[in-house]
Amino acid sequence: MRRTSSQATRSDGGHPTHSDRTLVLHPESGNGEHAPEVRRLATEHGFSIRETDAAGDAIRFARDAAENGAEFVAAAGGDGTLNEVVEGIRRADGFERVTFGVVPCGTGNNFAENVGIESIEHAFELFESGERRRIDLGIVEWGGDEPSWARESKEPSAARGVVVESGETGEDSGTRAFLNSCVGGFTAEASGETSSEMKERFGVVAYVVSTLRVMTEFDGVRMHIATHGRHEPWSGDAVSVLVGNGRRFPVEGRTQADMEDGQLDVTVVEERPTVDLMGQAAASRLFGRDTEHIDRFETPAMHLDVLSEEPLRFSLDGEMIETASLTIETLSGVVEIPVGDAYEPDPDD
Repeated sequence: MRRTSSQATRSDGGHPTHSDRTLVLHPESGNGEHAPEVRRLATEHGFSIRETDAAGDAIRFARDAAENGAEFVAAAGGDGTLNEVVEGIRRADGFERVTFGVVPCGTGNNFAENVGIESIEHAFELFESGERRRIDLGIVEWGGDEPSWARESKEPSAARGVVVESGETGEDSGTRAFLNSCVGGFTAEASGETSSEMKERFGVVAYVVSTLRVMTEFDGVRMHIATHGRHEPWSGDAVSVLVGNGRRFPVEGRTQADMEDGQLDVTVVEERPTVDLMGQAAASRLFGRDTEHIDRFETPAMHLDVLSEEPLRFSLDGEMIETASLTIETLSGVVEIPVGDAYEPDPDD
């Protein structure tokens, strides 16, 4: 049954809606069984609770909390909920005064794992006594003017159209934050094709199933990538571009990127990886270090132009946009977050 507006925005545990601690809960993320535990722990730890009912609710709730004096805003859900809450804090210009907390309730919980958060209960323990770090935030801008450093390496291209598919305003330009990754091409298509029902039935395997299915059908896209001062421009046909802030690619081993270096970890897949689509090794070999036709580099900012006629879908922590031109940059050390012992400030050291 669909919750009413008053139910969707209620505050539990006797704490005022505009308290100094707010938790934004997606009660149906993952397998949908986490909500009672989250509500109990949030109440015990002095959080007001706002429950989402539709796309965009978490952005509004987080922005409202930050603008009304909250010092701690937590997200309980999957990557999409985390993304919306961070975006809400950003729109309130609240990062200097607000700590962001992660309660892992989704299917994969990759970002939570990367910052060392092991469970729902562990998250609340870290909120009280965990180490706090300041990590980078990725920012995507689409449909606007390209930066001057990108124009210098620009190739002639066809006219570009921009379509937004994020479930928000439908505007032809915008700006959006991401914590973990921004991916375009067949990986974004696979993310968009992974339904809630598949996630509930198969868990993280649902993403692998969707990726392998889309991989066999996706054609390469001609694109041009300019980077800010650190790398030569890249031009060619690619089936996927993967930009990591909180995670890095390949998927083999630990996926945590250096979240405090002010750099984006970029992987460009020039053509479809040759893997046994029916074999168990497919998931581990996808974007593996020994895979051919892959270009990797780090940069603080990049501008991507799609030179084909059709725009390209991009997944920002699971939130979808579709565009033919975008700029991605890092904001260094802006997000204060409690982390667990498994978090590595310098994972490559």
